[in-house]
Amino acid sequence: MKKNLLCAIVLLTAGPLFAADSTPNDDVKSAADKLAAADSYAWKTTVEAKQFRPGPSTGQTEKDGYTYLTFSMRDNTTEAVIKGGKAIIKTDDGWQTLQEASKDNGDGQFNPIRFLAFRLRNYKNPAEEAANLAGKTKELTKSDDVYSGDMTEDGAKSLLSFRRPGGGDGPAVSNAKGTVKFWIKDGALTKYQFKLEGTVNFNGNDRDIDRTTTVEINGVGSTKVSVPEEAKKKLS
Repeated sequence: MKKNLLCAIVLLTAGPLFAADSTPNDDVKSAADKLAAADSYAWKTTVEAKQFRPGPSTGQTEKDGYTYLTFSMRDNTTEAVIKGGKAIIKTDDGWQTLQEASKDNGDGQFNPIRFLAFRLRNYKNPAEEAANLAGKTKELTKSDDVYSGDMTEDGAKSLLSFRRPGGGDGPAVSNAKGTVKFWIKDGALTKYQFKLEGTVNFNGNDRDIDRTTTVEINGVGSTKVSVPEEAKKKLS
């Protein structure tokens, strides 16, 4: 009897101690994992940049199912669908695979569909991206419901880098730095924001990058993902 009572006392007093061991980084990872485990959710992404400012993008995803995305640029909106590691984009010629949409038309002009196709090759939904950002952060601190911190130089550099079409090395990046914030309410990730700064060398010309990306999450567990039938056929 005494032994059982002692065990109960140990368990009751140990609980708060174990909880106290949880760090802000652990809280963010737990919130990202919770979001990844949700049946479905939606989000809106906005980007503020001095050099180039695309319109807002939106997304809907369901666990082990479809992810439906929209990207706006000027007056145009482009749709994309991802499932099982495969992605397709809606073009003027209908739904195309990333390989089809990535083809160079040879006119030397900027092709937004081709640019988007390359972006989608390494696309991360918010649950994945939030966990990735937390992993690139030195140490997070908590203030009310906001967790914030500075990225490592390598972490910021990796987010500013990209591979050239065809698999060639991307442009050189220097002076890379970044910050990140996560909003977590009752263990749920509701929003995150990351700011990147650095110098990227394009064809011998240095360009200063100053970009802030904000992702707002909603409809957790209640989002209904609607995918056009033509897209489903292309992915089948």
